Amino acid sequence: MKERNWDDQMDAPRFRPMQLADIDQICGIEQEAFTSPWTAAAFQNELMNNLFARYLVMEWNGQVIGYGGMWLITDEAHITNIAVRSDFRGRKLGEKLLRELQDTARVMGANRMTLEVRVSNYVAQRLYEKMGFVPSGVRRGYYSDNMEDALIMWAELGT
Repeated sequence: MKERNWDDQMDAPRFRPMQLADIDQICGIEQEAFTSPWTAAAFQNELMNNLFARYLVMEWNGQVIGYGGMWLITDEAHITNIAVRSDFRGRKLGEKLLRELQDTARVMGANRMTLEVRVSNYVAQRLYEKMGFVPSGVRRGYYSDNMEDALIMWAELGT
């Protein structure tokens, strides 16, 4: 039998709605990915109290390896956060996760999607541009940890 390589194994991560039981793993990814990570309480509030919020997890072999969240308001989706566990980066999983968020938003009636990204985060900006996002403005001093500006990006989701 042919031995499967890593890329073969990574072809099909599974996506599902985030659950309260996922929050500890999600917070671990938050700590790795962001200088101002969300707290467990913030995720709990999103899942239990925010009627606009939709959060997905990406699983592989039973472990959460990424997640993404968005707010769906009328015909627009606003990505709140998206991240892949550090030891799973560089395998196009962020692209798969973003595509899943876009597909979910489209199914739920969104025509457009927006997000903010640090002006210094060129890796994320390249991914977003690849997925159809275009810059549309800047939010000055958006990030509270260092007052860095955020680039506002929008994508048309089409039908």
